[in-house]
Amino acid sequence: MRHLAITLALLAGALLPAGAYTDHRGHNVDSLERVVAPWTPEAIDNATEEELIDLNRAYRDLMLGYEVINGEKAVFYARKAIAISRRKGWTEATGDAARHIGQYFYAREQFDSAMVWFQESLACVEKMAAGATSPSHPEGYAEIDIDDSRSSLYGAIGNLYNVMGDIPTAMDYYGKAGEIFDKHGWNESNSVLYYNIGETWVDEKDYAQALPAYEKSLDYARTAGDSLLVANALKGLGGLYMDTGKTWKALRCLQEADKYYSLHDDQEFRFRMENLDFMSQVLQAQKKALAWWLAILALVIVLLVGLTLVLRRLRRLRREQAEAAEVIDETLEELRGAPAGEHLELTDRERQVLALISGGKTNPQIAEALFLSPETIKWYRKKLLVKFDVPTSAALVSKAKDLGLV
Repeated sequence: MRHLAITLALLAGALLPAGAYTDHRGHNVDSLERVVAPWTPEAIDNATEEELIDLNRAYRDLMLGYEVINGEKAVFYARKAIAISRRKGWTEATGDAARHIGQYFYAREQFDSAMVWFQESLACVEKMAAGATSPSHPEGYAEIDIDDSRSSLYGAIGNLYNVMGDIPTAMDYYGKAGEIFDKHGWNESNSVLYYNIGETWVDEKDYAQALPAYEKSLDYARTAGDSLLVANALKGLGGLYMDTGKTWKALRCLQEADKYYSLHDDQEFRFRMENLDFMSQVLQAQKKALAWWLAILALVIVLLVGLTLVLRRLRRLRREQAEAAEVIDETLEELRGAPAGEHLELTDRERQVLALISGGKTNPQIAEALFLSPETIKWYRKKLLVKFDVPTSAALVSKAKDLGLV
């Protein structure tokens, strides 16, 4: 399975009743454990409402404090928090702790247990939607908050069914999440959702359903104006075209994705490396295809001498592959060796192109001078504009002169 991108998060805020509460978050977990240690079952039975609110929040702080460093203890205190919140009818607090326990089991691939807790958390959300209140929300809960919690749990439960191999049920839950995202115009969430769906169908080798999912992911990403999500969707499309043997479509998508990834060098590094790996695989596939065509050509040449157009096409394929390989090698070298934030380290080829641009040459003229294709020269020109952070070629030449590069 390539990726499951949907987050398991619900709401970031505390989901507990308001009241007199001593904020223990500034304490380390050891000192906070000493705070709750005196609370025996008998003491809890005799506690006041305010004391139970304080204790329940302290258990939640311990749950969060141990979540990364000791999952078992985090679950232990989550269960203690649930014991109080169930008893008091604090639906919101019960759902929050149940979600954390579900995440614990999900991370350990104990999917049946994770499902039980996520379903309990979802049941709490449905009670809140039906009118359940709490001391912190005596008038109930806003629809948008309910939908936020509900859609996140739909995604989490969908992921569970996905990894357990029940794809139809997973898609049902993903569909429910998507309806909520559309309802509120959460285009970024829908882009992630449909990317996730596309990856699932690729894993299932169902490319007919994967293609529209990736295309929807791309449409939502562009509507949202999120270039990283655009890059991810293009990468997904490129991988799909690669898997289905459409190598030139794949290469176009992957090159465009890399253009967007290059604008965010400090983010999504793993996805960009995967994109470059796809590009390398496409080139390898094209080389194999080229070898096959050469074999056919050898036979055709024996039978039909003079097919110069075929030979010219093959030479063009070699040149375009060499150009694409050079672009990949340069990008990989920059990723490996360039310090963060350094954008004006130029390759030899970039210096050649910059010098010819400064001389007033057009893209076709530069392509002819360097024995490259006009599309490759256009790519280098755009790359130089990004590196120099300028909008036009005129500004590029001016800045390069100021820096003494031409």
